[in-house]
Amino acid sequence: MYRSHVLVCGGTGCTSSHSAEIIAEFEKEIAEKGLADEIKVIRTGCFGLCALGPIVVVYPEGAFYSQIKVEDVPEIVDEHLIKGRIVKHLLYDDTVAGDTVKSLNETQFYKKQKRVALRNCGVIDPENINEYIAMDGYQALAKCLTEYTPDEVIQIVKDSGLRGRGGGGFPTGLKWSFTRKNQADQKYVVCNADEGDPGAFMDRSVLEGDPHCIVEAMAICGYATGATEGYIYVRAEYPIAVKRLQIAIDEARELGLLGKNIFDSGFDFDLHIRLGAGAFVCGEETALMTSIEGNRGEPRPRPPFPAEKGLFGKPTTENNVETFANIPQIILHGAESFASMGTERSKGTKVFALGGNIKHTGLVEIPMGTTLREIVEDIGGGIPNGRKFKAAQTGGPSGGCIPASLMDTEIDYDNLTAIGCMMGSGGLIVMDDSNCMVDIAKFFLDFTVDESCGKCSPCRIGTRRMQEILEKIIAGKATLEDLDKLEELAHYIKENSLCGLGQTAPNPVLATLKFFRDEYIAHIVDKKCPAGVCKALLSFKIDKDLCIGCGLCTTKCNGPKAHLAIDPEKCKGCGKCKKNCPMDAIEGEKKKPHTIDPSKCIKCGVCMENCKRAKAISKG
Repeated sequence: MYRSHVLVCGGTGCTSSHSAEIIAEFEKEIAEKGLADEIKVIRTGCFGLCALGPIVVVYPEGAFYSQIKVEDVPEIVDEHLIKGRIVKHLLYDDTVAGDTVKSLNETQFYKKQKRVALRNCGVIDPENINEYIAMDGYQALAKCLTEYTPDEVIQIVKDSGLRGRGGGGFPTGLKWSFTRKNQADQKYVVCNADEGDPGAFMDRSVLEGDPHCIVEAMAICGYATGATEGYIYVRAEYPIAVKRLQIAIDEARELGLLGKNIFDSGFDFDLHIRLGAGAFVCGEETALMTSIEGNRGEPRPRPPFPAEKGLFGKPTTENNVETFANIPQIILHGAESFASMGTERSKGTKVFALGGNIKHTGLVEIPMGTTLREIVEDIGGGIPNGRKFKAAQTGGPSGGCIPASLMDTEIDYDNLTAIGCMMGSGGLIVMDDSNCMVDIAKFFLDFTVDESCGKCSPCRIGTRRMQEILEKIIAGKATLEDLDKLEELAHYIKENSLCGLGQTAPNPVLATLKFFRDEYIAHIVDKKCPAGVCKALLSFKIDKDLCIGCGLCTTKCNGPKAHLAIDPEKCKGCGKCKKNCPMDAIEGEKKKPHTIDPSKCIKCGVCMENCKRAKAISKG
């Protein structure tokens, strides 16, 4: 029996900030003080408040220490663990109320959360199966195998109202029933852990903090659908998650929770890990299965759907990490418990990776139906530096944005779809008035252009053409006709692409056009970027009344000070300088010498940068 437990976050974020060294220092200090039998140091998964890492929590007091350094450890050991005096200056500010220390669950960040999928993250050692079992682990699997038929398990999942948390929102129980109905000599269960959205880390945190819940849930799915083999497809960029998953699988096999005749029920089920190379398209279920089979990750036409012909041509059930993470709790506590949370058509909770221009970045799990305003202002702590909220991007490159005028929208599948957005896997990027929405749309489109597998023309070629139009807009060279073309092209790509990547690629553009068309107009008509982000559209004026003639601007200016001129003998008329000039100051026909109009030239030097090979442009 230990009198104190020291929990140290071992998630990727805190590990990168030297939490492993902090653990080692705690163990060393505790051993030197002869307290190894009284105090236990535990490496946990993510606590959620990622911006405050490395995080250390000491129980039984529940003292939440944030942004801890190795050199802080001796003080915590001497003062808190030995003398019983909490080190207040190292505590997370929101847990300090005068002379008392608040519970973490009473802080703004946590009190509106409801942790179901994340229930064990930051609580248990993910590399110790006994700690998972102590938290009712594998009881749900035992209950299914000893008390329920496969059809009864599926009915419980249906009654819970659980929908797929990977973005599509398809009813989970219904998906399982499709696989159940198809007869075959072999069936499979697949877990999609190929988390590809920029800024998303929900699935990674579950795998790092509670890998056994995924193992247990996949076994339950196997029993319900008739599958005896499962694959977890996880990106190789998640080394900690991969390591802990493998430990969990090995531990479960050792205890007979995977393998042959589990719980003497006659049910066989085993799991394998497959590593992905980080291709975004492999988040699409058929492309993922193609990759598991050892082929290039490209989507397949549907039908047939995976429930009929999936992995290796056999009936397959595929769900993402968060979907599976809810299953053991649904079985243990009943469908009614899960269905009591959320909205009429979106039951339960949703995990979001909260990032961007917000005070408290990190991992949050909220009941469906929570408003965006509650997430941003209450849980996230609002916008820092006195800035105003502008929009929130949901669903990453496949999603859309929610403007400030819709901050009171209740977050669920149907409400987001109604305003032209989507849930996605759970990325939630907050933007303030310093963000340019045209630039944001281009950022996400650049990503999908790079990640397109190239199998279908609408996605391969269409997204590239959209990218070119956005580049013209940002450079101040587009027309209103280009804007019409952009919108028309976006709708065409949505309707004609083969898979979800192409079908959703235009969403950020369409959403920003819907809610922030005025910014597009400003770029095109006024040649101005309202947020001051797009460099080609920036201009500077000197206020004569305020200027003191210090000359600092002239010394710090990076551009050429002299006039620029094109040597007609060296100029080949390639047109690169003309194309990239932000002021349209260069004139000339193709393959003929060009000239610079000094009345338009701002001496920025862009033309020189684009003429390095010919060296036809020089300072006059």
